[in-house]
Amino acid sequence: MVDFGIQLSAPSAEEMGDRHAYYRDLLSRGHGAFSSAWVSDHLMNGERPILEAWTTLAYLAAEFPGFTFGNTVLSQSYRNPALLAKMAATLQYLTEGRLVLGIGAGWQADEYDAYGYPYPSAGTRVEQLSEAIDVLRAMWTQSPANYEGQHYHVRNAYCEPRPARPIPILVGGRRPKLMRVAAAKADIWQWDGPIERFRVPHDLLVQACASISRDLSAVRLSTAGEVYFPLHPADFPEPTLSITDLAQDPSGSFAEEFDWVMGPTPDDAIRELQPLVDLGVTLVTVYFRDRRSLDLFAREVVPAFR
Repeated sequence: MVDFGIQLSAPSAEEMGDRHAYYRDLLSRGHGAFSSAWVSDHLMNGERPILEAWTTLAYLAAEFPGFTFGNTVLSQSYRNPALLAKMAATLQYLTEGRLVLGIGAGWQADEYDAYGYPYPSAGTRVEQLSEAIDVLRAMWTQSPANYEGQHYHVRNAYCEPRPARPIPILVGGRRPKLMRVAAAKADIWQWDGPIERFRVPHDLLVQACASISRDLSAVRLSTAGEVYFPLHPADFPEPTLSITDLAQDPSGSFAEEFDWVMGPTPDDAIRELQPLVDLGVTLVTVYFRDRRSLDLFAREVVPAFR
């Protein structure tokens, strides 16, 4: 069976006036079809309103007890990993286990610069991510916790109450070095669809798991995308790149230029999701362009995978 999660965009400037109604509407519409809700981790997007991801997550987890919550994905650079471990353990305790900790290496350089964070090379950021995951698990399992790495350390650190059961760690990304981290340390790995974009990093994950003799089934596969079912199919947007472009791009260099929008009909979304599910994806997280798309997806697409 496939689990579906609803990706929660920040309220628009108009919706900011009644943010409670905005979130309540989305999650009440998704109740029953979606088992989880997700918030992205960005600090700014020009002048557009952006809510800080962890604060939003904690608020919503208390407000909506019918969902598991997670971030897709936290930038490991923005929060000291020992403090993040304490934050996650606290939320896991207060929600009685309804947390998935999604984390990645970070990528948006203008955010780093604007907020005063160092922005090292991609390789260094992946090394930091690997160590951050080690710190998280040390804090959750040791009492006191000790860890000495090149980038992070903890010494005789207590994180009480520690999680009663392990908090799943979702790692998001696609680069080869990051895929080795995901293979070694992730409980869940996520990358965007469609299958033509997902397959290359998936194959890297398979190879990386084999190289360390880890059973691939130990890493849950997740994908993310956007859905738009316009009233008139002719209003469906043309993609910035074609599926053929992606399929002929084994390096994945086009991956971040392609906007995957499922549609224009529920049948199209089912057709696009099926090869990902056939490959082993069991978690799908989805943004919706409007309420109509959410309602149709919940009513017609989700049942097709149950």
